[in-house]
Amino acid sequence: MSIIIIILFIIGYACIAFEHKLRVNKAAIALITGVLCWTVYILFAENSEVVGEQLAHHLGEISQILFFLMGAMAIVELIDAHDGFEIITQRIRTVKKSKLVWIIALLSFFLSAVLDNLTTAIVMVSLVRKLVADKYDRWMLAGLIVIAANAGGAWSPIGDVTTTMLWIGGQITASNIILKLILPSFICLLVPLLFMRFVFKGDIQRLEPDGVGQQKPVFREGRIVFISGVLILLMVPVFKTVTHLPPFMGILIGLGILWVITEILHGDKDESERANFTVAYALRKIDTPSILFFLGILLAVASLQSTGQLVLASNWLNDSIKDQNLIVISIGTLSAIIDNVPLVAATQGMYTLETYPTDHYFWEFLAYSTGTGGSMLIIGSAAGIAAMGIEKISFFWYLKRIAWLALLGFLSGALVYILQERLF
Repeated sequence: MSIIIIILFIIGYACIAFEHKLRVNKAAIALITGVLCWTVYILFAENSEVVGEQLAHHLGEISQILFFLMGAMAIVELIDAHDGFEIITQRIRTVKKSKLVWIIALLSFFLSAVLDNLTTAIVMVSLVRKLVADKYDRWMLAGLIVIAANAGGAWSPIGDVTTTMLWIGGQITASNIILKLILPSFICLLVPLLFMRFVFKGDIQRLEPDGVGQQKPVFREGRIVFISGVLILLMVPVFKTVTHLPPFMGILIGLGILWVITEILHGDKDESERANFTVAYALRKIDTPSILFFLGILLAVASLQSTGQLVLASNWLNDSIKDQNLIVISIGTLSAIIDNVPLVAATQGMYTLETYPTDHYFWEFLAYSTGTGGSMLIIGSAAGIAAMGIEKISFFWYLKRIAWLALLGFLSGALVYILQERLF
């Protein structure tokens, strides 16, 4: 039975990795893989009721992540529907590449911590498309955005799906992950930034001669929704700390509050006029295939955990590699090839809170490594895949021009984290 489940998982994973070649959405493959793994498990199990109870337990944990993501995505879509992000983008006017890389990188880094790395990548790459005419310049900036968004997401409990998973799972706390990872994450961005100054010089060619100043103005509604949405996202960790309720409860009450705000703002408009500013519209716009992908892959990983395969894997890692730092760096490097969501889910199943308690060095380093390691390949993170889809960036172009920068940043940040822990 276990061998069949492992084979199904490997085949499913291979199909997900070669999604672009197969031309089948990875969400469909993940759902099929997840359900098949549990089907094999229950058919071969001696007691089907126990398997059903295990599935219900895992589904309760998985649903917390899915509801959190749905709520966060809906809030971001509401802000975008009101052109709230134009408040930021309209202020970028420079044509100097040396200045622009710093503005784009730092904006992506801090925006990612509030929104998430995927949303930040979409917003910032779309912004660069409005600013820059030359394709090579756009691709270089898009590569920098991927590195910055992943680095920014790693130190925030709501900045990356994997960090959110560790937060919801009780492996990390919001305040501690910010305190411990902000410096390593910033170094992960700073090192590529400093090197980029030598390979990205001169002036950019603006797409519009008068810059973004000609874009439509942001109206009162956009400002209100932008400020409200950002404040709500920032208050989610505070809500969890005060109430001790799971994070998805904070994001759901936040969505409800923003829903009321938008209803009041557009209450005097007729139905056709307010249709694109409602929560119903935002929910239609969220990336539902990604939600279903997380559901399928987390179900598949849960089947491996329930059958005891992840415990065996953790024992093998401990016996073979032994060094904790090398184990985490290996997982981070692997996240450039394999999606970091199942990697983190598998690691959560491999190591319990009894082995590594909340806010342990291992969990914090894992959040950093899996959050930033995916930048080394363009298919290694949600931010990279988003940039690839928007700009049609070649896999091998990214490998040649950006991968080495991402690797330098990843290793530099890892070294800073290790030294930081040993010194303080």
